[in-house]
Amino acid sequence: MKQKSILIIAILAGLLAFWLTAQYLSHERERILGEAKRVFVIVASHELPAGSILKNTDMAKDSVFKSSVGSRAILPESFRDVVGKKLLFNISRGDPIQWSDIDVPAQGIAGLAEMINPTMRAVSVPVDSIASVSGMVKPNDHVDILGTFTFPSATVTGGVETITLTVLQDVTVLATGQALANQIPTPGVRGGERSPRSYGAVTFEVTPREAELLVFAQTVRGRLTLALRNPSDVTFISNPPTINFDHLQKKLPELNMIRQREIRHKKDI
Repeated sequence: MKQKSILIIAILAGLLAFWLTAQYLSHERERILGEAKRVFVIVASHELPAGSILKNTDMAKDSVFKSSVGSRAILPESFRDVVGKKLLFNISRGDPIQWSDIDVPAQGIAGLAEMINPTMRAVSVPVDSIASVSGMVKPNDHVDILGTFTFPSATVTGGVETITLTVLQDVTVLATGQALANQIPTPGVRGGERSPRSYGAVTFEVTPREAELLVFAQTVRGRLTLALRNPSDVTFISNPPTINFDHLQKKLPELNMIRQREIRHKKDI
């Protein structure tokens, strides 16, 4: 009976040892595979000396081992966020560019002024939740600014006319409320997303002439509305139309036809 108990204990100990070994090997396999995983990051397309102002042509996308870059590596979706920023260190051709390599101070260390590119200006405009795409416009986004204005009518004496037009296209958002675009993204959080917060103003980076235009648009009681762009969309529409009631009546059928054919791809229309 004693020998039988010893045999059972030995078998159980062996099974336990086997299970522990299997767990260890599984953990090591996951660790090795994790280190071998490749990710796309932003790298230097050529030698970049410290002090360089990053341009589109200075950077490229490349696949590297995840274990070779830390959480500070710049991902492709943040490409436009670093264009125009200054390098703090020399970067060799093909080396990943890290957030710590760029002069992007943490929020609270530096203010808005340091973010503005030379010759540009920062201008804030008041917005509500509707004008700011339900409050989902965030720092570093790119938007079109549309304006709706009421002017004296050019055809009816004493009358007024309401029009909507595109004021500016592809404008960079520097801040929403007190949330600045130079806040370094939180490691492990894609794109450095911040916690949602309400705000009543959006700050843009514009030229001095564009700043005048935005200030004037507000003083004539115009309503400004933001149209959010995809991060990769850099298109420009030349001579966008001015929308009034007459234009709306004439163009609605054409616009709906274009939507069905070119956007919904309905060939039978």
